[in-house]
Amino acid sequence: MSDTAWHATGPAEVARSFGTDLNEGLGSAQAVLRREQSGPNRLPEAPREPRWRAYVRQFRDMLILTLLGAAVVSLLVSGEWETPVIIVVVILLNATIGFVQEAKAEASLETLQRMLRTEATVIRDGSTVRLDAADLVPGDVVVLEAGDRVPADGRLIFSASLEVQEAALTGEAEPAAKAADAVVAPDAPLAERATSAFMNTSVTRGHARMIVTATGATTEIGRVAGLLQETKPAPTPLQRQIDTLGRTLAMIAGAVIVIVFILGMLRGQPAGELLTTAVSLAVATVPEGMPAVVAFTLAMGTARLAKRGAIVKRLASVETLGSTSHICTDKTGTLTLNQMTARELYLADRRFTVSGQGYSTQGVIRSMDGVPADGPALHAALAGMALCTDAVAHSENDVVGDPTEIALVVLAEKGGVDVAALRRRHPRIAEVPFDSDEKFMATFHRVDGAIRCFVKGAPDVLAARADRYLTVEGAFRPFDDDARKRYAEDNRELAAQGLRVLAIGVQDFPNLDSDADPRTLIGDIAVLALVGIVDPPRLETAAAIEQCHQAGIQVQMITGDHAVTAAAIARQLNIPGKAVTGAELDLISDEELARQLPDIGVFARMTPQHKIRIVRVLQDGGKVAAMTGDGVNDAPALRQADIGVAMGITGTEVSKEAATMVLTDDNFATVVEAVREGRGIYANIVKFTRFQMSTAFGFVLTFLATSITGLAGGAPFTAVQILFVNLVMDGPPALSLGVDPAGPDTMKRPPRSHDERILTTARLLRILLAGLIMAGGTLAVLALAPGGPALAGQGSVASTMAFVTFVFFQVFNLVNVRDDLRSAFHRDTFANRTTFAAIGVVIVLLVAMVEWPGLHPFFTVVDLTSGQWLACTAAGSTILWVGELVKLILRSRLRGAV
Repeated sequence: MSDTAWHATGPAEVARSFGTDLNEGLGSAQAVLRREQSGPNRLPEAPREPRWRAYVRQFRDMLILTLLGAAVVSLLVSGEWETPVIIVVVILLNATIGFVQEAKAEASLETLQRMLRTEATVIRDGSTVRLDAADLVPGDVVVLEAGDRVPADGRLIFSASLEVQEAALTGEAEPAAKAADAVVAPDAPLAERATSAFMNTSVTRGHARMIVTATGATTEIGRVAGLLQETKPAPTPLQRQIDTLGRTLAMIAGAVIVIVFILGMLRGQPAGELLTTAVSLAVATVPEGMPAVVAFTLAMGTARLAKRGAIVKRLASVETLGSTSHICTDKTGTLTLNQMTARELYLADRRFTVSGQGYSTQGVIRSMDGVPADGPALHAALAGMALCTDAVAHSENDVVGDPTEIALVVLAEKGGVDVAALRRRHPRIAEVPFDSDEKFMATFHRVDGAIRCFVKGAPDVLAARADRYLTVEGAFRPFDDDARKRYAEDNRELAAQGLRVLAIGVQDFPNLDSDADPRTLIGDIAVLALVGIVDPPRLETAAAIEQCHQAGIQVQMITGDHAVTAAAIARQLNIPGKAVTGAELDLISDEELARQLPDIGVFARMTPQHKIRIVRVLQDGGKVAAMTGDGVNDAPALRQADIGVAMGITGTEVSKEAATMVLTDDNFATVVEAVREGRGIYANIVKFTRFQMSTAFGFVLTFLATSITGLAGGAPFTAVQILFVNLVMDGPPALSLGVDPAGPDTMKRPPRSHDERILTTARLLRILLAGLIMAGGTLAVLALAPGGPALAGQGSVASTMAFVTFVFFQVFNLVNVRDDLRSAFHRDTFANRTTFAAIGVVIVLLVAMVEWPGLHPFFTVVDLTSGQWLACTAAGSTILWVGELVKLILRSRLRGAV
């Protein structure tokens, strides 16, 4: 029965199919049986990953696997426990950091997604009862009133002036008119099924009854949610980069180990010694701190984003916005307020503008020609707006009714009308409910002893029934050809701006015949006003989009709304490009779409499938696509995108589940902050990579040189010393790079290419240069220090000085890598005090390690004199001076290029 076109089936036949009575509803016993068969009326939740599996997943990393291999080899070959234990501790620490951060992000999201219990009014056993919406079953008869949330999919069996806000499902800002007796084709698209109401949409006007035809996963929302299973999230750019880097380092480690092993065998060294050296080299080449620093940097970024209104579900996704080249954003509720607002008012030949946003009554009606916003015509028009509406606006956040009617009520309040008091003074004595065919509504009130009828509706409908219009001064004039022409031009001008246009009219009667049909009395209307209404952009959105443009990011609106309305909003937000509809999109191939994409600013009348297609075409073209949205219709594209951004307040549960980032403030400007944060995070990861790879290459070149020359027995450092550098020196100091603030030019650079490697040629050359300086300086100290070099495992002044020098190379290199071009002697260098605090801690630990005799056996070091400490410091500082020279040359070349 789920594939039956219930929207094209008559109510009586639907009732027979579900075995229910249109008046009595289902019996309780029958409902219990069906609930056992159909299950609860909830969307199926994605199975949660067990906590143990989430922890084990932290170990699926090339660097971690390489380290584990090194620990096993070390234990089997040497039989010593120190090195394997330290390696395992590092691995467990890294895994725990990643696990804890992911758990915190999930807990924050669960708090955000906690839903309020939804109830429904249901007829069972002939009585009207309130039930948890989860207990609804197919065949239930549900009563709908204005303000209700539709609890399931259903076929209307009765309706009166019913309108339903379906933006969450169809993307259309305006409520859809519904009628139980409408004629709908079996193949009608979702947005045109006037006889049906759908789960998680909202009734904005009127009342109705419906038979539930689908619950839970079988609803239209459930069908859309099913698309999420077809779109699996791909690895983020950062994950791909780290994975590539891990493989690269593993290959480098393998190549160096083979070379060192061959050279040692040729020199006659025992195989056991060579294997121990190989383990040391593997530990030296693999930056153990990288997973921890990356996790820490991402965690710090997620914490900063959470404070600014964004919760990130996957840590690795936080930097993806930093490489985003396109943001595909929904319109309704994302770029706009999803609150209809009156913007312009035409009275006869005078034009007025209206300030203020959304449902707030803070705003002013101003004349465009200097005439005060006052007079009989304005007062009459505002009274008509207040009386000829069913909406109620108690406050900005407490409104009930059709959004367009709420806009009229708010406009009346802005004009000084006390709507509640006016309605009490002039109660409604008769009405003509809105009809989708006749397209007008009328209400009758007693005013000054006569009957006054206010009419609102489509401008052309009122014009056909009008014979007069009211001037600004309050005089009636004939609605002649000139007046009609001017009226039509005003209507076209408002519509061209993407505004929804309503007309307000009035007609007086000496009395009202109680037996007469009020609909037949309406004619000879006096036109009062035209009102232009729109769902306005958020105040901060235009500035946010401008920042995206400066950052080289193209913003494209993808909406289910009409092209004219969407294009008008795009113009207000300075989104360049033409508007394309879903029907036009169906006529072109993916190749042609890819060619036209740079010239398109608005995609209108889009379905969920269209949105997925657009994102896929962007990705196939090498673009990094972000998608923002709040509706169920956005969810599949949110999952398909490189990063999906859902709205936390107005967003549906399905969209939050699909997204990787949720905005708790529903503010598009927060996306821009996320872009800035993502770029800053990536820059910090690059700094760390440069820093730690310099250390790795310094180790490799030092080991290669000693293996070739036989200096220090081919192994200048012990595995414990190497781990001290990689864990302690590359730990807290490197972690401090993760809290470096984004630079002042972060949002003035174009996004990096999606396939840009962390180790670009320029960065690799500078890393190699730093490695050469470290190796050369360390070997020079090792060869020239008092007493000469000894085997690393035996300790000497020379080997201790070489080790201390290598640590000081890291200290000065940490300052050097903070910026690619600017001198380290810049005030911004000292903005991150954490770095210098971490350096201080490392130096204290180093001094304690060398000067405290109790630690000498473990670290294989000896005491040094103050002169020897000074010599080590001077040698280590050479990397800073060479770095300053390189930066000076690069700055000179850039100035010359300009």
